[in-house]
Amino acid sequence: MSFDDPIDRRGTNSSKWDKMETLYDVSPKDGLAMWTADSDYATAPCVIDAIRKAADHGVFGYSWDHPDYLAAVQWWMKTRHNWEIEQDWILTSQGLGNAIALSLDVWSEPDDGVVTFTPVYHEFAHKIAKTGRKLTECPLKREGDTYFLDLDDAQSRLTGSEKLLLWCSPQNPSGRVWTPEELRSVAEFAKRNDLILVADEIHHDLVYAGSTFVPMDIAAPEARDRTVTLTASSKTFNIAGQRTGNMIIPDDTLRAAMKHRLNTLDYGAGSLAINMITAAYSPEGAKWVDAQLAHLEGNRQIFDQAINAIPGLKSLPLQSTYLAWVDFSGTGMTHDEVAARIRDVAKIAVSQGPSFGTGGETFQRFNLATQRSRVVEACERMRHAFSDLQ
Repeated sequence: MSFDDPIDRRGTNSSKWDKMETLYDVSPKDGLAMWTADSDYATAPCVIDAIRKAADHGVFGYSWDHPDYLAAVQWWMKTRHNWEIEQDWILTSQGLGNAIALSLDVWSEPDDGVVTFTPVYHEFAHKIAKTGRKLTECPLKREGDTYFLDLDDAQSRLTGSEKLLLWCSPQNPSGRVWTPEELRSVAEFAKRNDLILVADEIHHDLVYAGSTFVPMDIAAPEARDRTVTLTASSKTFNIAGQRTGNMIIPDDTLRAAMKHRLNTLDYGAGSLAINMITAAYSPEGAKWVDAQLAHLEGNRQIFDQAINAIPGLKSLPLQSTYLAWVDFSGTGMTHDEVAARIRDVAKIAVSQGPSFGTGGETFQRFNLATQRSRVVEACERMRHAFSDLQ
């Protein structure tokens, strides 16, 4: 379970590395890709073994969401999150980006409002715009290094056109793990405003010691008639390229509506993805995830210590995810000035804070799911890029 073995992803059709020059003007020849949320190390051995077994079999015919796969998802939620779900609650999507788009399609209409709490995963706003819905941003309140809900302010921002709430838990980009009380307050907010609550819980496995993730369905079971939970193995096991996720829907009416939409699209998961996820959601996969978290904890400590030693920079302490959220407001520089130093001097491709919506204007997001040597190198480059502040 080595997460430090050097792997060169350049030229492998990796969007993270092979699109960084097009998107961020950072050459992969001497740049570091720390933007999109996937990992630079190999997935769990049990997942690789499953692919080898399938390749040795040599037949790749039609497949289905077989009981072993559904049982594996069910087992994972119970053993890792103490969440008991039924197999018939599980619908499979082509990844969570697809699940978000499907949710917008099924439970809202063009020009309907969609609520988000910002700063938040930028694909929320992108999907809302692409589907012709209207974004209603409700900024989180930051106190010190922590974000909190301000539901009174959020209520004042609603227009009455809203039909759906896209919720991120654990929170991306800040890494905030919400408490059960906060989750219940969000569910009550959704009920009060008659909103379908779509909870993106994709980072739920990547939580550090001292914090406990609670699924929305456990925190607020009374909201099952309006709650859709999105989960995936993609971030946990670095298999996002398989484009497979789950929509877990306890309510019969909501589930029937989504099932009908999937049937009209004639969507079914690929057999290799099903094999990989079944293998991942296992005791062997769980051991690998625990080892990965220890590696990420080390990366996080090294990065935070180095970044926080640079005057004007603040890496907010993460409770979850491998995505460091760095505030540059203390430098007094504009966003463009900060971005230019990171791009042209440090030669690091990072996710731009403003893309996460209101509250992200002074931030940049760095992906730490990589080899330790790359984290150390990134820290050295950042020290150099902002050396005049030290």
